[in-house]
Amino acid sequence: MLVNFDTLPDESRVWIYQASRSFTENEISEIEGKLAEFIEAWTAHGQDLQAGFKIVYKRFVILALNQNLNSATGCSIDASVHFIQNLEKEYNVDLMDKMNVSYKQGEYIAYKPLLDFKKMAKQKAVSKNTIVFNNLVTNIAEFKENWEVPASESWHSRFIN
Repeated sequence: MLVNFDTLPDESRVWIYQASRSFTENEISEIEGKLAEFIEAWTAHGQDLQAGFKIVYKRFVILALNQNLNSATGCSIDASVHFIQNLEKEYNVDLMDKMNVSYKQGEYIAYKPLLDFKKMAKQKAVSKNTIVFNNLVTNIAEFKENWEVPASESWHSRFIN
């Protein structure tokens, strides 16, 4: 059951998929339609799942699930991963690679392999104040508070002196 992302409770589980490139306006419109269709049909053991989504900065696909009603199961999580993998193929974009880092450079969202980010930290090209995206947050409360933070407040801090 599709609901507005912003109406979901703070303890709702989130999954964040960062794209290797920005989506176009047309792609965003198409993907939003596909996400709405997927969520309307998304179930766990035959029970509807109350979920919502956001596409942020033309680059992040964020799914959220109200686990107070029904929790995700292995099969329902597999279905969501399969859906994301299909988006990857259809739009020729990487959404699943967790070994890449997204961060802000002014208003621009940069996307680098983790090894490049580490090198940039050594070269002081990024600092503890660089705004990074902590895609390891697990619920909407963490998403609101700890997703877009200075590197010093995220797991990225281990690479910055």
